[in-house]
Amino acid sequence: MSEHLLLAPLLESYFRRRLTKQRNATPATVASYRDALRMLILFAAARLRKKPAALALEDLDRDLVLAFLDELEEKRNNSVATRNARLAAIRSFFHHVAAADPASFGVAPRVLTIPLKRAHIEVMHHLTKAEVDALIAAPNPRTSRGRRDRTFLLFLARTGARVSEATGVNANALQLERSHPQVLLRGKGRRDRVIPIPQDLARALTALLAEHGIANHEPRPIFVARNKRLTRFGATHIVRRAAAQAVTIRPALAQKRISPHIFRHSLAMKLLQSGVDLLTIQAWLGHAQVATTHRYAAADVEMMRKGLEKAGVAGDLGVRFRPNDAVLQLLNSI
Repeated sequence: MSEHLLLAPLLESYFRRRLTKQRNATPATVASYRDALRMLILFAAARLRKKPAALALEDLDRDLVLAFLDELEEKRNNSVATRNARLAAIRSFFHHVAAADPASFGVAPRVLTIPLKRAHIEVMHHLTKAEVDALIAAPNPRTSRGRRDRTFLLFLARTGARVSEATGVNANALQLERSHPQVLLRGKGRRDRVIPIPQDLARALTALLAEHGIANHEPRPIFVARNKRLTRFGATHIVRRAAAQAVTIRPALAQKRISPHIFRHSLAMKLLQSGVDLLTIQAWLGHAQVATTHRYAAADVEMMRKGLEKAGVAGDLGVRFRPNDAVLQLLNSI
């Protein structure tokens, strides 16, 4: 086998040239793809009883990749979405291999034919206005931590930001002195967007910045814990702590999966129910495709019910068609 089919130079050119220079991938994307390929290589090394440095490209054939994907679901209990994310990273690498090395023709195309697995799409869960208000009011406003938690929850609820976008906000991304305050959010895939800030959030942010001695337009994080930027884990802990306190007021919260992301769903549903069009909601949430935003419309049963009433659709289904042909009866029973 020629040296140029060893994995090391192909991996190096993939990460240093294709992802970083050609595609300008974000650090989060690079880290995600790196982890997926590391897991695949460790799986291949254990399965083939080779050292990772001794693996060749042909060792990562279609059967091995499929076995790796099966292990993710069966032994690691990964979801279909996680399995597909790992496969997307592997396919991206093999696209690079196919373009960079004609000698890989026997391996790369077969791996690239592995399809993404269809995943069950769950119903969008969201909170009522009263439940959102109860979560925001849960932290103790008489403590520094409580004021930070309350402002963070208010930020999630009013902006619909992803947790990574909320924790990544610096003071210089805020424009609170304007008549219409706003914030610049750094979205996925380097898609930035400007979101309006309502007055209650603007007041809370102004107070938080003053309490921590952070000046406007200063490149410092606004949500911190132990003098460091708030992490995703810390953000999840804040939300769960608030939920544990708010459940005494809103018992229905105990039956819902509360996470930072549910504030995003809840704001989207509120905008939709208020008559805001899907394209505006798409821009607000930073969705790459309007099809993603359309899931909120599909989840709103009340809007569907009103649509039926407006259309004058009756509840009488009438007599169901009953085929009298043997073949049609068979198909109808399937």
